[in-house]
Amino acid sequence: VQLVESGGGLVQAGGSLRLSCAASGMISSINTMGWYRQAPGKERELVAAISSGSSSYYANSVKGRFTASRDNAKNTLYLQMNSLKPEDTAMYYCAAGADPIVVVITEGFVTWGQGTQVTVSS
Repeated sequence: VQLVESGGGLVQAGGSLRLSCAASGMISSINTMGWYRQAPGKERELVAAISSGSSSYYANSVKGRFTASRDNAKNTLYLQMNSLKPEDTAMYYCAAGADPIVVVITEGFVTWGQGTQVTVSS
């Protein structure tokens, strides 16, 4: 499986961005997909995850502001980010795996994209 992210950029605080992650290859092996982020000097954080059955997980820091969705016909994962804050600034990575969402939340994903930078100015 290959994952390619897009949609990052520079936005002012309070603004919105939508990230996309296009999956290719062994698509049938994918169960759960998700978004991580990592800011300089900080640990990697699982932001959101969504299973093939549409079960979802969100980090407390983004609940109510971010929404993950999947378009299975396009093999694409999205992350709609609203009410962005400067602390949301990070490199955002798409990830995918064959395990159920309850597993990947703790064990992590197998396949990763290259990342897309999101910068929120104050």
